[in-house]
Amino acid sequence: MSWKKKGLIYKPDGSQPFSRTHAQVPFGYPMQDKLRVYFSTRDENISSAVSFVELNPDNLSEVLYVHDKTCLEKGDVGMFDETGTMPSWFLPVGDEIWLYYTGWNKSETASYRLGIGLAISKDGGLTFERKFTGPLLDRYIFDQVWVAQPCVIREEQADGSILWRMWYLSCTKIEVIQGHPEPFYDVKYAESADGIHWERTGHVCVGYDEFTDAIGRPTVYKDGNLYKMYFSYRNATNYRTDVQRSYRIGYAESEDGINWVRKDELAGIERSAEGWDSLMMDYCHIFPHQNQWVMFYNGNGFGASGFGYATQSKTD
Repeated sequence: MSWKKKGLIYKPDGSQPFSRTHAQVPFGYPMQDKLRVYFSTRDENISSAVSFVELNPDNLSEVLYVHDKTCLEKGDVGMFDETGTMPSWFLPVGDEIWLYYTGWNKSETASYRLGIGLAISKDGGLTFERKFTGPLLDRYIFDQVWVAQPCVIREEQADGSILWRMWYLSCTKIEVIQGHPEPFYDVKYAESADGIHWERTGHVCVGYDEFTDAIGRPTVYKDGNLYKMYFSYRNATNYRTDVQRSYRIGYAESEDGINWVRKDELAGIERSAEGWDSLMMDYCHIFPHQNQWVMFYNGNGFGASGFGYATQSKTD
């Protein structure tokens, strides 16, 4: 299950007002003659928006096009996404592309609050319009502080119906550590019949342990009869500067997509000894491409150093 690192692909050059820094939470979206990568980028006020670059499908290290506009900007004053939007998961639905995204706003005591929204594109993914101005999922009985960064797949059931399945981040508490409010969040599960109305039970798929205080952006896919989940995880103390406590890639397996066994030792990829992903590896997305699995991921600075990729043979 080893991954072969291919290196850094893209980092904003700061020339666009909406994209001064960061190419965070990359998502690979294959298209007819290109591979589009959506990501979250930031302006000078740290407000985030969704944009993309396009890569040569035969050489993912080659950037063919850098989009000069946003696809989804921050929401109106008072809304859950008034400070910014971050893409999480894209799904083709008929002639549309559905984007499940994280919206955020500022908090006086906890720095920020997050919620999960839905936006839809009818022009091939160039622009997205909010399906609703409010969030699909927000804080709840089981999700005390915020929810964010869902992975969503659709599965046909034995009776022919379609079940929408979501794995999402659930923040359960904030602790003030060295004077800074630090969030603790795990991965929980939800189901839906239509992709809009979601049922939550509080079931934890990947939770805390002696080291893990936070788990970043799950990516779930099915390999044969086995569900695989990759994610990033970290400690809550000094994780911004201490490589021993910062984000690294984790891995879990499941037979039903609900009950998971964590097997981080099988993740098959480590942070580099030096360079753009030496302090952190986080926010990965995995998808099939040309008979292999491709992993896009962020490195140091939560996406400030850009995103790169790694590949894995489908026969591994």
